[in-house]
Amino acid sequence: MYQPLQFVTVLVPTYNERPNLALLSQRMFQTLSPAHSELLVVDDNSPDGTAAAAQALATTYPVRCLVRRGQRGLATAVIAGLREARGELIVVMDADLSHPSEAIPRLLEALRDPHVHMAIGSRFIPGGTVDLYWPWYRRLNSYVGRLLARPLTPVRDMMSGFFCVRRADLRLDSLRPIGYKIALELIVRHRWRNVVEVPITFTERAAGQTKLSVAEQLRYLRHLTRLYAFALAPARRRPDDRTEHT
Repeated sequence: MYQPLQFVTVLVPTYNERPNLALLSQRMFQTLSPAHSELLVVDDNSPDGTAAAAQALATTYPVRCLVRRGQRGLATAVIAGLREARGELIVVMDADLSHPSEAIPRLLEALRDPHVHMAIGSRFIPGGTVDLYWPWYRRLNSYVGRLLARPLTPVRDMMSGFFCVRRADLRLDSLRPIGYKIALELIVRHRWRNVVEVPITFTERAAGQTKLSVAEQLRYLRHLTRLYAFALAPARRRPDDRTEHT
């Protein structure tokens, strides 16, 4: 069991993920010492009882649940969780078991280098793989999305939802996400250049339904438009970094 040098928050945004939470918690706390970590579930008021399941797990593991009412969306849920996290290091991952908890220590180890701003679980570098059962239309959607974002960052898997950051490096008031690609938002808005990609094996979700839809794809295009406008704006027109710290 991995014992990190700093306290770790594993942040999981959820909507209708009740069937996956027990196994996610078990795998996570088999990997990370419960004395040095917490699982923070940020739930968008799921009608399937996800929040109740998370609260029940708190009798066994160090689990907290933040329920958001009146607002939905993965990216904004992650931002809410980043504000509430107790850990000096914060790992963000999906609840659907597609991200391997066993890779969390490698993400944390990458941030031992003080020059590294983010460690991201990557499907598309040597050693990274994607489940053979991942549907072709999901593969195509991922490829096109990465192609559109490639001028913004050299990170190969900038679409990944599995990453680790330091709480001290975050400027949350500077973020303006739309939709669900929060890692790309963090990289571009913080102008992070030193991002380490850690190879992972990505699998199809264990239970429940994917949140990907045409509406989400349109929101991603709007998000990209904002990020390109930010990245291409002259430096004198960009917000002063000193005013953006939370």
